[in-house]
Amino acid sequence: MDEFLKDQIINSIKYLPTNIVKSYFKKTSSEETRAFREKYGFIRGVSSADEGYELLKGANIGWVRESLPAPFMEDGSVNERYTAFKERCKRYAQHGIKVMGITPLPNEYLRHGIDMRKPGGEEKLREVSRFIIEDVKDIVGGLQIANELGMPRFMIPYNMEECIKFLGIQMEEMYPLRGNCIIGYNSAGPQVDLHLGMKPYLKYCDYVGMDMYLGCFFSLPGFAWMFDIMVRYLWAFTGKPILMQEFGYIGGGKPKTKKEKLAILKSYGFNDEKDAKKDIMKFVDALPEHFRNHVRFVCGDDKQVTTDFMFAGDMTNHLYKELPKITVIPGMPHTPEGQAKFFDKVIKRLYKLDFMCGTIIYCYTDFPHCGYCGQTDCPTETLWGLVDINKKPKPSYYAVKEQFGKIIEAEKSK
Repeated sequence: MDEFLKDQIINSIKYLPTNIVKSYFKKTSSEETRAFREKYGFIRGVSSADEGYELLKGANIGWVRESLPAPFMEDGSVNERYTAFKERCKRYAQHGIKVMGITPLPNEYLRHGIDMRKPGGEEKLREVSRFIIEDVKDIVGGLQIANELGMPRFMIPYNMEECIKFLGIQMEEMYPLRGNCIIGYNSAGPQVDLHLGMKPYLKYCDYVGMDMYLGCFFSLPGFAWMFDIMVRYLWAFTGKPILMQEFGYIGGGKPKTKKEKLAILKSYGFNDEKDAKKDIMKFVDALPEHFRNHVRFVCGDDKQVTTDFMFAGDMTNHLYKELPKITVIPGMPHTPEGQAKFFDKVIKRLYKLDFMCGTIIYCYTDFPHCGYCGQTDCPTETLWGLVDINKKPKPSYYAVKEQFGKIIEAEKSK
């Protein structure tokens, strides 16, 4: 973990500021970006959609983004989840909606018997990459190779160098076979070390993606103009069409008082944070099962890593089921109305940048429980949706409908 953070910091200092400055002296389009927009239009998508086609199309949404499971089980039999994915893609296509498929993470491939680090493993990965692109290129609009391979929970058990190879192998095999299916990869925020390592493979990318959640994580504020800054950096650094692969804003949540936080710690049998840190593994064992399994998956048995993960990062927001006071974009409170204002402002800003090839919103629907800690009242992963858990449109649905509608009209007039 320490080495992971060290590499990010060093490369960010070395490359991030210079490329931000460079972006303001670089043309905001190229022949490649113009050709992309002309052929595919500006991608207007959402993640975590359902098959409520009329509501999706009613918000002028043209793409949905969802995970593509490993096609085969370890014994060579066909994965039923993969078959179901293909059937969904066909139904979406019948309703005029394209799918951005997210190929499996390293950990999923390992569970299915593919480990590129072992003898014969690289060729297996190449074979399955060729199979996937040939099998789905006519029923999906695009593929995102893995997801945020710079975040420890998605990388495990690979290191950064192995993740870059993992991405590069798949893109190298898929690119010449892709037809009209676009392929690329994404990063969580600027992730300079990942993009630096991917330089030799950019020739196999139709786009490069970035995920950003300003004002939502890490107990830090954000500003709408920072979206411009970060995508400009990525454009200057890669020269590829840039896709905002994930972005969104939490539509609810508030700070907890010290008394409320203390009550949560005491419910797990600890007097305060100091007491919990003193016996961190016992503290983790006291957490709800889903929460405990996630912490164990990311941190293993390392006590210091576990302590830092639980109390020095955004996992505290899950622990206390809160959004700290500072975690916000000024003028955009974490309310349904503040969320709508976010999309109204940010979609508009991103579309004006010629090198942008699209935006995919996270996400379409609220969730009944948090995917990381499993708690139903954790705002960090439950209140991102354009519609609520009953599929009732929220104010953000109508904001997206309006901005995506304006993009459609602008594209028609070109």
